[in-house]
Amino acid sequence: MSIVHKIGRRKTSVARVYVKPGAGNITINGRDAKEYFNTEMLVYKVNQPFLLTETVGQYDVTVNVFGGGITGQAEAIRLGVSRALCEINEENRLALKPAGLLTRDARMVERKKPGQKKARKRFQFSKR
Repeated sequence: MSIVHKIGRRKTSVARVYVKPGAGNITINGRDAKEYFNTEMLVYKVNQPFLLTETVGQYDVTVNVFGGGITGQAEAIRLGVSRALCEINEENRLALKPAGLLTRDARMVERKKPGQKKARKRFQFSKR
């Protein structure tokens, strides 16, 4: 098996994920995952597909991620890794799909509308 390339997106973050057989190293923008994400929760989100498919330590992951904040980036990486694991072994889909890791979360920040005060996004609701 060669390198599997997949893309994951969340909010305005885009992650290009490259998965290959290895020792379980995760490199994000040239840095280790624990160094890049300063909280354990975000590192857990990145590792979640491996935990569900019981493939921890079997694949090396290289990620180029840009845009958005660190939470959006972590969830974009999680989607990319999940898609890559499904391409490597179709049986992984049975573990990842019920957990919701193969679904692209399309929610985005609502744009600011003109004529509103400061950062408000919607006009005042009126029943009449």
